[in-house]
Amino acid sequence: MTSICTTLRPEYDAIVVGARCAGASTAMLLARAGLRVLAVDRAREGSDTISTHALMRGGVLQLVRWGLIDRVQATGTPAVRAATFHYADEALAVPIKPRDGVDALYAPRRTLLDPILVDAARAAGAQVVHGIALAELVRGESGRAEGAVLEGIDGSRARVVAPIVIGADGVRSRVARLVDAPTERRGRHACGVVYGYWSGLEVDGYHWYYQPGVSVGAIPTSDDRTCVFVAMPPPRLLDALPGGVDALYGQVLAEAAPDLAAALGSARLDGKLQPFTGIPGFMRRSWGPGWALVGDAGYFKDPITAHGITDALRDAELLARAVASGSEAALAGYQAARDAASLELFEVTDRIASFEWDLDEAKAQHKLFARAMAREVELLGGLEAPAAASMVRRAEVLPEPELAG
Repeated sequence: MTSICTTLRPEYDAIVVGARCAGASTAMLLARAGLRVLAVDRAREGSDTISTHALMRGGVLQLVRWGLIDRVQATGTPAVRAATFHYADEALAVPIKPRDGVDALYAPRRTLLDPILVDAARAAGAQVVHGIALAELVRGESGRAEGAVLEGIDGSRARVVAPIVIGADGVRSRVARLVDAPTERRGRHACGVVYGYWSGLEVDGYHWYYQPGVSVGAIPTSDDRTCVFVAMPPPRLLDALPGGVDALYGQVLAEAAPDLAAALGSARLDGKLQPFTGIPGFMRRSWGPGWALVGDAGYFKDPITAHGITDALRDAELLARAVASGSEAALAGYQAARDAASLELFEVTDRIASFEWDLDEAKAQHKLFARAMAREVELLGGLEAPAAASMVRRAEVLPEPELAG
């Protein structure tokens, strides 16, 4: 049986560890800029992952800019043309007004969105391989990252060199650990969440429900399913584990969204309810000598504001532009731009995740969040068409990958 690692070349211009939203998008954009890119992911191609699925305007704008929105639409994922915020008995509907090339939002399942991005990366010339994980970094005499030792699911290994290794490998990023990336800002709060997918539930757009101490979201996604989640302070969820999740889910629904709870009586739950006990947000330093971080590897915030995919797509473009420029000053600029676009989103999310608010404050925090998202869209809309990469590729011939196992 041929080892999966034998498919790798010995040298690339960039190695991306992780090939989901952030990693596949970064690989695609770097390849479009003319770089030789390898993206690897330890998971099976097309596998599912925890996600709120919801794309905000900035995320849809990116897919429009990249020429991929038609592929999302072709999956049958419904167009979202309004978001309704429910504060106890008050419902505030916010229409999605056509502008910035966006006339609707979407919330595709990750089993559909991630493969679309992977296919686009491959079409641009990137090599994307699943079933391969990062084992170690290759370092030069100065300690600079100069490549990676990669390990296949069969235990074989390959040594691959590149001027930059990009960690897009999630909150528990191995790249971040290996480069000892410092955490520069920490969130103080996290939500406990239980979510499930329902069929036979008619939902018009995004719906977000708030009552003191609890929150609920209903997100229409692919395959005529609706993702319905309930959120609360983590101790309440932990008290219900392991056997009381179903009862807790119904209790929170009844507290925050009684009409939705009643509608679920005629719907069908597909599979089991899934709990997520929460992780406090963080912002890590996201670049250094020969390395960079993108997506949840560099910046994570609680899912209560459903902005994670939009973050990932935004930062993929900011990072790809910096890497293609070939300078460390550009990488520092990437982090500065990421932090400037993220700070208020991060702080508001952390505040909402605390559940230490009344409904008036919840409304005020959502207005701050909306203004921050508007600035984010302005940033993305103002980006010029990317120039071709200026990175000078190494000319020397390197040895073939060393395989073991």
